[in-house]
Amino acid sequence: MADNLLFRGVAPALLTPFSDNDIDLPAFRRLIDYQIEGGVDGLVVLGTTGENPTVTDEERRRLVDAAVAHTDGRVPVIIGTGTNSTADSIAYSREAADAGADGLLVVGPYYNKPSQQGFVAHVEAIAQAAGLPIILYNVPGRTSFNVEPETVLHLAETVPQVRGVKEASGDPAQIADILAHCPNGFGVYSGDDEITLPLLAMGGDGVVSVISNALPEPLCQLVRAGLRDDIAKAREQHFDLLPAMRACFLETNPVPIKTVCAALGLMTEDLRLPLVPLEPNTPVRQRILSAFDPHVSVDL
Repeated sequence: MADNLLFRGVAPALLTPFSDNDIDLPAFRRLIDYQIEGGVDGLVVLGTTGENPTVTDEERRRLVDAAVAHTDGRVPVIIGTGTNSTADSIAYSREAADAGADGLLVVGPYYNKPSQQGFVAHVEAIAQAAGLPIILYNVPGRTSFNVEPETVLHLAETVPQVRGVKEASGDPAQIADILAHCPNGFGVYSGDDEITLPLLAMGGDGVVSVISNALPEPLCQLVRAGLRDDIAKAREQHFDLLPAMRACFLETNPVPIKTVCAALGLMTEDLRLPLVPLEPNTPVRQRILSAFDPHVSVDL
């Protein structure tokens, strides 16, 4: 049933604000409020967009505690706890559970490239240890490991904690196979803003979004139209946002979206090495900001 979903609609993959290479918690709280005021249905903390590979264990605890405390039950808080180490993933997942998080985002293990059977065992171990609802995260462009539809469906049927999948494979056929066969109450979310509309048209449940960091309200309008089967309205909104969606990947995510959020005054442009901010007055910077300018006032 739909009641089993952690969320239905939009959940931003939240940026992690930095200032002088330290976590900027006031900016993080400001971003959370901006998202909730924009109408989002959940928050995802410490995903790829949150630069999780460069966040220390101590910083992770501070971010999780701040997210749960500041959100204060207004929307579900989902923590990215998956790594390529099952032991580390379990430790992070237990910490998230202890902090009061509502769910976990578990990415396909990167670099070590397990078998599908290995991934199943990985997820089963995390589920048993932490007990929280899990959204699987398939992003083979980052991990070099594809979570096959059969694996997603197997976990959905056999592990009660597995409540959904964030699908960022970019493969519509793979997404369709999951949607055609998943059980009731299993959420299927776009992991790529640009494929949100086709996913909704096939019966999906929403998006874990990059663009929402800067544009929560118009993205929520798109998704809500799609969820109520007003495809004409959703399509209109999709094409309106499409230049901004594509601009988010003119450089490695999250460099473009952090540039935009800095221009909005939500945070600094600081990134953790090996990512670096865009140089001022470059053509790519101008293209990114120009793509967002019709929707929000940014300093070009």
